[in-house]
Amino acid sequence: MASQISQAIKAICDEKLLSEEAVLEAVAASLAAAYRKDFGNRNQNIKCEFDPELYDGSTAGIRIFDAKEVVADMELPDDYFEKFEAAHGGKKDKERQPFAADTRSDASFDKNKEGGDAEVDDEFVFNPKTMIMLSDARDIKPDAQISEEIRVELAIPTAFGRMAAQTAKQVIMQKLREAERGVIYQDFKEREGELMNVTVQRREGRVVLIDLGRATGVILPEDQIETERYFPGTRIKAILREVSLTNKGPEIRLSRSSPGLVASLFAQEIPEVANGVVEIKDIAREAGSRTKVAVTTNDDMIDPIGSCIGQRGTRIQTIIRELGGEKVDVVMWSDNEGEYIAASLSPAKILTVDLNQEEHLATVHVAPDQLSLAIGKGGQNVRLAAKLTSWKITVVNTELGKVVADSEVGELKTEEPTQEESTEEIKN
Repeated sequence: MASQISQAIKAICDEKLLSEEAVLEAVAASLAAAYRKDFGNRNQNIKCEFDPELYDGSTAGIRIFDAKEVVADMELPDDYFEKFEAAHGGKKDKERQPFAADTRSDASFDKNKEGGDAEVDDEFVFNPKTMIMLSDARDIKPDAQISEEIRVELAIPTAFGRMAAQTAKQVIMQKLREAERGVIYQDFKEREGELMNVTVQRREGRVVLIDLGRATGVILPEDQIETERYFPGTRIKAILREVSLTNKGPEIRLSRSSPGLVASLFAQEIPEVANGVVEIKDIAREAGSRTKVAVTTNDDMIDPIGSCIGQRGTRIQTIIRELGGEKVDVVMWSDNEGEYIAASLSPAKILTVDLNQEEHLATVHVAPDQLSLAIGKGGQNVRLAAKLTSWKITVVNTELGKVVADSEVGELKTEEPTQEESTEEIKN
């Protein structure tokens, strides 16, 4: 029958979805910190082995070691250890805060003093806490070799003191939090780019917090759609944009404005896109307003645009509703750059396209009655077409032979004639 401590460890593992090894490591680290607090000294590198099956509420099942790495013999000055203590010792152990000091890893021991770092301090090449010279190691173990770890088992008292118990509690809580954060980070990191159904938790200023069950995600202002309002409890679809590990744990960023959201919605709603028969080549988006999607297919029997729109527009309307009424244009991709640019300006009908390869500039000739469609409101259509094709585009009125719009500037306003020019035209 499993011991009570084993049952408690299993319960923690099930609750926090942690491995048993991670919890045992946390318990061992906390016991090592407790021993160091009450009974250890500065020159001991305390490590602990813990067997929950042998633990009976006392010290049974706990083994404490002083572990050191064997290094070659070296000659040290007579005052070396005094200088080392002065440079790296700082305050005495009993004067240190239990949590801040005792949770340090062995590797950080030599960084006690502010600004001090033994890794870059050439004066101190031997650390008595983590190292032991070969001649001394062979007094303990006759066949000891350089780089080998020597462990000396230490006696364990019958009980730890109150401060040591408090230190152990703090260490194990911190280690468990770190392990849980690591599991959450790894879980969501593997799901980057995935479309998720999430619930709005609350707003904090301009940041929207999202309930992800075991974690909380964020939608930053740049990832939000300006026209949308995110009320607590609202169910939305968002793309898992990025997961990063910070000092406060994993930061999970979701997005409603990313072009990847449109691609994921197409894959979800359109079977031909999901199985790869219809391929999305490019997406240009101004979130909340309009999106252009370029599609193609290798199957001559499939109409890629018709597949995306669906019968009577049912498929594309579902996507538009999910995007809050954002307009979605589906255009045909082509490896012929002139044809692709003409298609990208849909729904306008283009007469001719002249390409300047050196300047990467496309001059598009449009009939007067198609100018408003080609330019779009505020130059949006030509601007999105330029993003989609990666070409600079200028729109020319074929009747006047003048440039009337530019993808970088938008619609070009013509100068109003002066009163004298207007009077002269009337006289003529």
